[in-house]
Amino acid sequence: MRREQGFSYVVVMFLVAIVALLTARALENVLTTARRDKEAELLWVGRTLRDAIGDYHRSTPGSDKKYPKKLADLLDDKRDSGAPRRSLRKVYRDPISGAKEWGEVRTENGELIGVFSLSTQRPLRRKAVGPDLPGFDDAESYQQWRFIYEAN
Repeated sequence: MRREQGFSYVVVMFLVAIVALLTARALENVLTTARRDKEAELLWVGRTLRDAIGDYHRSTPGSDKKYPKKLADLLDDKRDSGAPRRSLRKVYRDPISGAKEWGEVRTENGELIGVFSLSTQRPLRRKAVGPDLPGFDDAESYQQWRFIYEAN
């Protein structure tokens, strides 16, 4: 009879350990899914900002095409005498860091040609981001994901 004392306690402790392990795994999956969603959003926002820079460049009046000086120039372009042009509805936050600030890629003249995240986290996605985004494979941080408009 004495040997059987504490058996229920051991079973309960074993079950608690299993539940804790399963909860940890589920939380890890949820966090990974959330990070993948943020990564997909970064790709969308980056492409949107890159395309807005391209639209600004292409819509420059005359033959001397210009890039914007800052992201805010994409919101209200008054270079033409007609109605103001909006290449972008709003300047999006960086989905990875949540910050309003973006890293900026500039020409020698200081014109804005691209953006990148300021996050130093390592991307989950390692290969095949897309043919329109060369150089994203094997990036060590999101800072290496550069969304640059290249005029043809």
